[in-house]
Amino acid sequence: MKSIYRTPAGRDLVRAWCTERLAEWPIPQQRVTLTANGSETHLVTAGSGGTVLFIPGTNFNAAVSAPIAVALRQAGCQVVIPDVPGQPGLSSDVRVAGARRAAWYGAWLDELVEQVYDDRPVTVVGHSLGAAIALSASSPRISRRVLVSPGGLIRLSLTPAVLLHSTAWFLRPTPARSARLLTTMLAPGHQPPEQLADWMTLVARHTRTSGDPGRLHTTHSTPATTIAVSGSHDVFLPPERLRPAVRDRLHLDLRLVDDAGHLVVHENPAAIAALVA
Repeated sequence: MKSIYRTPAGRDLVRAWCTERLAEWPIPQQRVTLTANGSETHLVTAGSGGTVLFIPGTNFNAAVSAPIAVALRQAGCQVVIPDVPGQPGLSSDVRVAGARRAAWYGAWLDELVEQVYDDRPVTVVGHSLGAAIALSASSPRISRRVLVSPGGLIRLSLTPAVLLHSTAWFLRPTPARSARLLTTMLAPGHQPPEQLADWMTLVARHTRTSGDPGRLHTTHSTPATTIAVSGSHDVFLPPERLRPAVRDRLHLDLRLVDDAGHLVVHENPAAIAALVA
C-alpha cells in the first residue's frame, strides 16, 4: 500500500516537526510506540487519574493537540493521544482503502484499548474522524464516548468559502492560505494559532491528505454512556444538519459549545474536558 507522504524527505520533515512540537509541550509527557491491528502507533501520555483516550481528527495528531491535553490534565485525567495510522504524524504512514477503513479503524482502537488499559475502563474522546473511529470500536473496556463534531453520520458541508480556501491551500500551500482555510473552521472572530497554520502547510506540501470519513454503516454506542457535542458555528457539520442524524442514529440530543466552530477542541478545550471530568 502507498505511503501517505509524497516523498521520503517530506515524511522526515513532517515527523521532525511533530517531534519538535512535542518537546515544546507545556506539560510533561511520556511517548511510546506499539503495534495495533498490525500498524505502528505512536502514543503520548500525560497526567494521572481516570484514563481518557483522545483520538484526533483528519490531518491532526498529538503534536498539535496540546490544548486539549492540557485541559484534560487540569481536569484530573490521564490523557493518552495516539497518532492515527494513515494520518500525518509519528504512526504508520499507510492508509487503509476507503471501503474497509471504518471497520479497520474500529479494530485498531479495540486492540489499542486492550493493549494499553488492561482491565481499566477508558473514556474515549474523538474529534471528527476520531469520533467516527470511536463509534466503530466495540471494546467493552470503553466505558464512555464523547463524540466531538462527530464524523461518519452525515456528509461534510462544503460552502463556497471552504471550497475556495481549501482549493487554494491544496494547489499552492502557504502559511497565509493555511490560516485562511483554518479560519473557516473557527467561530467568527477567531484566528488560528500560527503553529496550526504552519502544520497545515506541511500537510498540504508533503502528504496525500484524506477528506470526508464517509458515512458509517454500523455504530457502537449506548445513549447512557455517550455524549455528542459540536461547536455552534461548525461549518463542516452544521448543527441543524448534524442534530437530526445524532438523534436518529445515536438516540442522543446534540449539545452545543457556543462561540466555537469545527475546531472546538482548539477553541474551547476546557468545555470538552468538562464533559469528561
